[in-house]
Amino acid sequence: MRVDQSEEMSEDEDRFLPSDLAGDAIAESVSKARNCVGCSGDVAGSDSGSVENILHNVLENVLHFLTSRRDRNAASLVCKSWYRVEALTRSELFIGNCYAVSPRRVTSRFNRVRSVMIKGKPRFADFNLMPPNWGAHFSPWVAAMAKSYPWLETVYLKRMSVTDDDLALLADSFPGFKELVLFCCEGFGTSGIAVVASRCMHLRVLDLIESDVTDDEVDWISCFPEKETCLESLMFDCIECPINFEALERLVSRSPSLKKLGVNRYVSIAQLYRLMIRAPHLTHLGTGSFSTSEAVVHGESEPDYASAFAACKSLVCLSGFKDILPDYLPCIYPVCANLTTLNLSFANITPEQLKPVISHCHKLQTFWALDSICDEGLQAVASTCKELRELRVFPVDVREDGEGPISEVGFQAISEGCRKLQYILYFCQRMTNAAVVAMSQNCQDLVVFRLCIMGRHQPDHQTGEPMDQGFGAIVINCKKLTRLAISGLLTDRAFSYIGKYGKLVRTLSVAFAGNSDLGLKYVLEGCLRLQKLEIRDSPFGDGALRSGLHHYYNMRFLWMSACKLSRQGCQEVARAMPHLVVEVMRNENDDETESSVEVEGMENHVQVLYMYRSLEGPRDDAPKFVDIL
Repeated sequence: MRVDQSEEMSEDEDRFLPSDLAGDAIAESVSKARNCVGCSGDVAGSDSGSVENILHNVLENVLHFLTSRRDRNAASLVCKSWYRVEALTRSELFIGNCYAVSPRRVTSRFNRVRSVMIKGKPRFADFNLMPPNWGAHFSPWVAAMAKSYPWLETVYLKRMSVTDDDLALLADSFPGFKELVLFCCEGFGTSGIAVVASRCMHLRVLDLIESDVTDDEVDWISCFPEKETCLESLMFDCIECPINFEALERLVSRSPSLKKLGVNRYVSIAQLYRLMIRAPHLTHLGTGSFSTSEAVVHGESEPDYASAFAACKSLVCLSGFKDILPDYLPCIYPVCANLTTLNLSFANITPEQLKPVISHCHKLQTFWALDSICDEGLQAVASTCKELRELRVFPVDVREDGEGPISEVGFQAISEGCRKLQYILYFCQRMTNAAVVAMSQNCQDLVVFRLCIMGRHQPDHQTGEPMDQGFGAIVINCKKLTRLAISGLLTDRAFSYIGKYGKLVRTLSVAFAGNSDLGLKYVLEGCLRLQKLEIRDSPFGDGALRSGLHHYYNMRFLWMSACKLSRQGCQEVARAMPHLVVEVMRNENDDETESSVEVEGMENHVQVLYMYRSLEGPRDDAPKFVDIL
């Protein structure tokens, strides 16, 4: 549920490439290019190769400054020469779907890559909507990169299956390796992490975020080199097993460049104090358990935790707070005035416990919390945090029929108090059109709007009307919107608004919404920039699916689960679009001995459809519960 924290891997954000030239060299390079182009017509044929080389070198120097992935992709389409030069100058590579292209194709085109980002499973896998063991293996990628990219420095994986052997190969193949980030990954354990720690001598970043890490009973912390390290970021809050704290303390002491540290729940607040004393230069801190320390248990006097926080003058991001004891919250008061990010999404605290903290956070730009803070807590945020850009509120009780403590009251307070808001994710049980309309009018800089009304098909709880008006206002008034998640009782009218006004929407998530195929047709015909479409538990069928035939080649993927699709309808799309991979899935645990009637029914109905573009065609590692049409 909280795995979306790594928005930096989104396709909607630009990544920056390292540059060899100083800023004033740009003008010089451009000037040279103009001179070469201007005189090219007067050069004898015998010198044409020399001129071409000069143009090639100038173009290569200029393209080093092209940082946007989209701009680079556009440059590569200008002509064959630009295609070749762009590939030579690309040092950062982003693969939005690990099955969209093969490692062989990537390494044969790009041969100077130093940083690789790869995404695997689609986002709905986070909600257990995709059977386990589906795929997205890192093994073929690391094997190909080991042969082609000996100077690779950075690997950033999201929702990939990674083994300990993969990590060992990575550690052994890249002598200058510096950064490893595994976000929502699985398949590896502390043994693999130990290999990376011991063999990557120049490691600067080791971030394990929301990943499933097996406890191999290996003391991986002790595997870092005994000499002074290059570590700048170490995040391991997702590792659910005890660690060697003494080794961690020594590691922090000999890592003078460490700026980001996120520890797991097995680090107490007393131990956190000892770490902070040794690293007062931290900018980002994940606090671990933040609960009763050993000192209290043994009746000893506790350290002055507040003084340790006060000494961290550079701290701007605070997270963690697992198993929190609210009595310790006053310890963070000294740093609140300087915070730009506060993540309390694991802290089950009350409004009364939040308000003294948030009252100091005037610079806050990003705030995550549980709905236990209630509408009253959100009102406190709205009155204090005028610079807020991002808000995420998660439910304590994830049941659809639960009694949610937040509503349109806190939602509207945020819209009125935080006018600079650009991103909102809001889980609630009830909402009104009026509150959503107010949000659209007050926060017109919204880029991401994700309203998750948890009860199925919930109308405006005051008027009983569908939520069409509210979501319509969002796409009409928020003209920068690129990502939208909709829920609640919605008719085709809401989808017509999205198709008509959501011209910049690239990602659309639909849950328990819609009343006919016409709704999806509006979206697929109107949202020309749509890249990712996720739909679950909605009444869209084969007709809706066929309405997007003109657009699917332009999209990264389409996911539909628990809809009204038939195998025949999916097969028709597969025939019409041969360069699209059409996967239909069933539950991995489906019993093959079901009655013939049940089997026939399952064959006609598609439980899950995952459809994506690929240069390679169908993959060769599909498990038995996946049929590629």
